[in-house]
Amino acid sequence: MKIKTKSKKVNKAWLHDHLTDPYVKMAKKEGFRARAAYKLKEIDEALALIKPGQVVVDLGAVPGAWSQYLRRRFAPEGAAAGALNGTIISLDLLDFEPIEGVTFIRGDFHEDAVVEELERVLAGRPVDVVLSDMAPNLSGIPSSDAARVAHLVELAVDFAQKHLKADGALVCKAFHGSGYSQLARLFKDNFRVVKPIKPKASRDRSAETFLVGLGPKNRSGVTEGSK
Repeated sequence: MKIKTKSKKVNKAWLHDHLTDPYVKMAKKEGFRARAAYKLKEIDEALALIKPGQVVVDLGAVPGAWSQYLRRRFAPEGAAAGALNGTIISLDLLDFEPIEGVTFIRGDFHEDAVVEELERVLAGRPVDVVLSDMAPNLSGIPSSDAARVAHLVELAVDFAQKHLKADGALVCKAFHGSGYSQLARLFKDNFRVVKPIKPKASRDRSAETFLVGLGPKNRSGVTEGSK
């Protein structure tokens, strides 16, 4: 006799939701690797963050949907290949299927050597936008998971403070729940304007949200025009 486990029920429900999700269908139709492209699209359209000619760093880039969106924003008429006006540097611990014109660094953003490689590729260029869709492997223990999420956000904020232009922006994944108020405070302490956004493309039941920091305070990094 087979017993239906809770995990099997959850997996079946997730699969049904995934296959019927309008953003999943749209991503497939429009050639994006994941529905996440529409999260960035909503944030960009709300705040006008992404413009041709910019330098953008995409942290936690796999599977590459955000980099794809950037690539199209930087291309004439939104082309997925060909001419590109801008610089996209993507980083992830996992392997990354190449995207034309996107520079990829594979490594753990926790490690100093990986951050140094990212800085080497930047070659002193100030960054217009830092995107962080990084998320840790969750243990199911709220206090532990909150600490892991917070650490990744803190790393992204620190990098942004050192490398963003004076009018630059950081978009960072966070989660409502334990530790969220502290992360919101961290953003308010480090950016002149802070906007929390939960895109419609984020699933309703998900605690996922995005903190957007505009105009870093007390910048310690490169300045416009430095090399």
